[in-house]
Amino acid sequence: MLDPTLAPMLLSLTLGLFVGLMLAMTGAGGAILSLPLLVFFLHMNMLDAAPIALMAVTVSSGFAAMLGLHKGVVRYKAATLLAVFGVIFAPLGVYVAHQLPEMVLKVLFSLVLVVVAVRAFQKYQTPTLLIGDDCDDPSGCDEDEAKPAPACAVNPATSKLFWTAPCTKRLILTGGFSGFISGLLGVGGGFIIVPTLHSISNLETKMIVATSLAVIALVSMVSALSYVGHAQIEWAVAAPFVSGAFFGMLMGRKIFHHLHTRYSHLIFACLALLIAFGMLLQAFQLL
Repeated sequence: MLDPTLAPMLLSLTLGLFVGLMLAMTGAGGAILSLPLLVFFLHMNMLDAAPIALMAVTVSSGFAAMLGLHKGVVRYKAATLLAVFGVIFAPLGVYVAHQLPEMVLKVLFSLVLVVVAVRAFQKYQTPTLLIGDDCDDPSGCDEDEAKPAPACAVNPATSKLFWTAPCTKRLILTGGFSGFISGLLGVGGGFIIVPTLHSISNLETKMIVATSLAVIALVSMVSALSYVGHAQIEWAVAAPFVSGAFFGMLMGRKIFHHLHTRYSHLIFACLALLIAFGMLLQAFQLL
């Protein structure tokens, strides 16, 4: 008979492997499924699951960001500004999370999942990459079509951003808000950063995604550390879960290499909607 103390660890490892496979199939944004899976299957509350989910986000985003750094597509100055304000506001999000009822946190997380699912479904309907894509291989992202010069326009002569006041203001607000949401709900915040960078800049999608991933990795790490200051981390769950997510991602990159991107978005959208519905039922104690 299996040792009862090993059962949660094995389940955590299995869940981590599943998240890793989803990461490989859908990109770093797939890590958003970490928290609800921990809540459902390991019966953890949101506050206990959040730091573990953030660790998985940190590892997955960090790995993907390293690919972007290797390719030279991370915009360092923009990433630094976003990350600084994300890091400042992430602990505030963690503090607020500890003041809110569990039901409110689950409802908010469900709404975020619905937004992410809708965007994934939009990508399924469009053969090319849409705003908000979280592909984990920046070199594989499609480039955007030409559009009017936005607030954070790239100087064609130097390939550097024009640092205007509106550009700086939007980056500060985006970094701060994404950091707050990261701390509040235990998510990466890429669903905020990527669409905003698309709307305020004319950077190529691969640069936007790589820059976003670098910011997410740093902010998620700070958010996870902030949770450590409020409660003890269940390392018996965290270690196998994060390890499983990482190795699952490595395996999945080989398994899903030939899967059409559109279908991966459809699978992710359906799964996210299902989980969002389940969390709403849990929030109102109907499940």
